[in-house]
Order: sequence, then structure tokens, then C-alpha cells
Amino acid sequence: MQSANKLLKTIVRSSILPVAAQHGIKRDLFPLSRTLSLSLCLKQDNSCKPSEKLDLDEWKKVMKSGLQEEVSEPQELSSLAAARETLGMWRLAGKLVPENVSEEELKTFMECPSKSAKKKYLKHLYLKELYKKNDKRKMEEKRQKRLEAQEQTSKTDETKRSPFLCLWASTMDKAYNWRAAQSMIFGQPLVFDMSYEKEMSVREVANTVKQLVQSEGCNRRAVDPFHIHFCNFKDDSLYHREFLKHYKEAWGKLLITVTEQCYTEVFPKDKLIYLTADSPKVMKTFDHDKIYIVGSMVDRSIKTGVSLARAKRLGLETAALPLDKYLLWNTGAKNLTLDQMMHILLTLKDTADWKKALEFVPKRKYCGFVAKPVSELKKTLDLVNTLKLGKRREEIQKQFAKNYPKKYKLK
Repeated sequence: MQSANKLLKTIVRSSILPVAAQHGIKRDLFPLSRTLSLSLCLKQDNSCKPSEKLDLDEWKKVMKSGLQEEVSEPQELSSLAAARETLGMWRLAGKLVPENVSEEELKTFMECPSKSAKKKYLKHLYLKELYKKNDKRKMEEKRQKRLEAQEQTSKTDETKRSPFLCLWASTMDKAYNWRAAQSMIFGQPLVFDMSYEKEMSVREVANTVKQLVQSEGCNRRAVDPFHIHFCNFKDDSLYHREFLKHYKEAWGKLLITVTEQCYTEVFPKDKLIYLTADSPKVMKTFDHDKIYIVGSMVDRSIKTGVSLARAKRLGLETAALPLDKYLLWNTGAKNLTLDQMMHILLTLKDTADWKKALEFVPKRKYCGFVAKPVSELKKTLDLVNTLKLGKRREEIQKQFAKNYPKKYKLK
């Protein structure tokens, strides 16, 4: 009996199980083998022990688990390979498919219920990969720019350390200082009115000082600089503290005149001209014998008439730059910054050319230069409109007077 069971086990292992493993047959062979073994046991000897039946059940469980492991793994691997082949075909067809797909993403792709859902999932993965590539490219570009900037700074540091450039810079500083010293004796005075501290906030005072520092540097580098006067300047004021922040120890070595006196006490009134945008009088030419005054004020709210009122109280002559005469004004106020005023006055002093001088006006504020004054252009435009309308203009005026009250007039 035992020899028959051993023979049956060898037959099943050698013939049936490999076939089942190849063809994926799991459940059909085990009932067959069990019935065969039981039938043989019943035919040959009816005295079969229960321990042998238990051993057969255990053997069935072990073999079943081994077959499942051997059969399930190739199926899973084959399904992943098929999914990868599908992605490759879609990529060749021009669809949005990512280049690198992990096994987890492939499993999620296989679990999608429909073809459209699979396409949407692949598009999501493609865009995600594209964003990662763009971020990586931007980081690489930033790194390259940072390296280039470091190389440039190292080169500039090397050039700054060169003895020739150091000698050149020191000689140019000496030349500029010599010109500024000469202007303090022979140069034309230019006054900055420093009495507007109460009219501004702390931030506006800081901006004013920045513009004054730029104006002083521009004047020092000019061929024929002005002799700069800071009048109405008080010690330990906001102006003074901001200047000390910028110049530090060099504040006491500047080749300018700083005084607490008013400009009317330093210069004769008949030579003073206060430059303000609110003045009704337009400046025609630059006078080398006059002393021009510029208000040291930066007002973001554009307080009109402050400098004009101050000049009138002191009984001084006023003037405004001829912006309407030479520029076709677009938008914005006609107040200029202090450094722009310095550039314009220096150019007028050297060349007496208004077109060159007004090039320092910001280009966003005007459309271009005009050959004729704007007032003359308006007159010609009114004349053209009158010629076009002719007699009809009188009819329009009468009709307008009938339809609207008398307080409205047609211009």
C-alpha cells in the first residue's frame, strides 16, 4: 500500500504538475489527484489509516501554495511589460507620455477604468515631469548666472587693485577737486533752498538728500561746475543727519558752502531768480550773471504753489523752464528732480541749447520735441477747425445756446 502511494506521488509530480504550471491550471488537478489516490486506496486496501489522509491534505496545501507563487509572478511581470509596451507605442504615436514611469505609476495606469482615464493620468504625469525639467533648467541657469557674476566681480576686483587704475582714479579725483575749488572762487553760484524740512516727511527728506548727493557728484565732474550753496541749513536737522549717513567723514571736506543764512542775506535780491514750475514767467535764456535758486523739496503729493509763495514773500523774481515751448507734454506733473535740474542747468551753461538740455527730462513725460511752441500749434488747429466748419460753426453755436443754459459756453 505504501509503495503504491509513493508511486502515485512520483507520477503526479513528474507529469501533471509541470503541465499545470505551464498552462496555469490550479484548481482542476487537485480534485483529480485526490480522487485518484482515494480510489486506489479503496480498491487495493479498505483499511487506509486516517493519518495518511491528513498527510495528503497537507501535501495538497503545500503544492497549491507553490503553484500559486510560481504562476502568479510571471503573470504580474507580463502585465507590467505589456503596459510598458503600450506606453512606448503611445509615445511613438505622439501622445503625451512621460519618459520615466515607475512601477507604482504603471500599476495605477493599469487600474484606470477606461482609455480616456488612462490618457488623462498619463497627461498628468507628463506635465509633472515637464515642470520638474523646467525647474531644473531654471536652477541651472541661475547657477550659471551666479557663477558668471562671481567671475565678473573677481575680474573687477582685480582691475580695481591694479596700480594704474588706482593712480588714474586718484589723479581724476584731484582734478575734480581742483575744478570745484576754482568754482568756489570764480564760479557762478547755484543756491539750494534747504528750508522745506517741515513740508516733508522723513522719507521725502531722505529722497531729497539722495538727489542732492547725485547733484553734487554731477556738478563736481562737470567741465565748468557751479559754486553750490546750501542756504537755510541748520545743524542737527533731518537734512544734516541724512547727509552724514551718505558722506560720513567726507561731509566736512566737501567743496561747497553751507550756511544757516538765507540767500537774500548772502546775495543781492536783484540777481536772484527762483526756479519753480508754478511760475507764470517762462525762462527764455540762461543768464550767467544771475544766481538761480532751486527748492530742495521732494513732494510725492505734489504740493503746488509752495515755492512760488515763498519767492513772492521774499520779493524775488521767479521763472519756469520752457517745457511747453519745446516738448509735446504727455502726462505727469512738470516738477523735475533735483539731479535732473542740475543736469539741465549745467548743459545750458555749457551749450545754451535747450534741446540738449531738455533731453534730461524723463521720456515717459513727453511725446517728443516740437519745432513750434505748443500755443502756436493750438492756434493753427483752431484755425483749421474754423475753416472746416465755416458758416456752420455759427449755426452750431446758436443750437447749443438754445439747448443748454447760458452758463455753459461753447469754446
